[in-house]
Amino acid sequence: MEDIMIKPSAALAAAFLAFAATPSAAVDLAKNRTTLPDLVLGDKDGNDYAVSQKDYELEAGKSYQLDIVSNGGKEYKFFSPELFRHIWINQIVINHLEIHGPGTPHHLEWDDEGAIRIEFVVIRPGNFKWWIDGLEQRGMTGTFKVK
Repeated sequence: MEDIMIKPSAALAAAFLAFAATPSAAVDLAKNRTTLPDLVLGDKDGNDYAVSQKDYELEAGKSYQLDIVSNGGKEYKFFSPELFRHIWINQIVINHLEIHGPGTPHHLEWDDEGAIRIEFVVIRPGNFKWWIDGLEQRGMTGTFKVK
């Protein structure tokens, strides 16, 4: 009689685990996104090498939105290969046009003023450097610090 009581309990546990593993039980990490302060490259006073914020503090497993904005003074090439390697990108938005797809970009580039929005979830903690290619010596660098 004892074996009969164990089997339904085991079956119930197996059914629960099977349900918990379905997509309907998964957490949508892209919801409840935190909007980070814009990263503005160049300022309106003509300083093409100004950076509005050098460092960002993030948490692994959380969703973020970051607008990187060029004031158009220079051609800017934003690199952060380590960050790009350790995030999942929900979408990249340019002028209300969305880019979706697997993988991450090599870099982001501005030839004129405008904004590029990145919506992403950080997968792994660490300190990830970012820089504007060729303008590092002018102070256009920073770090994403992920706990």
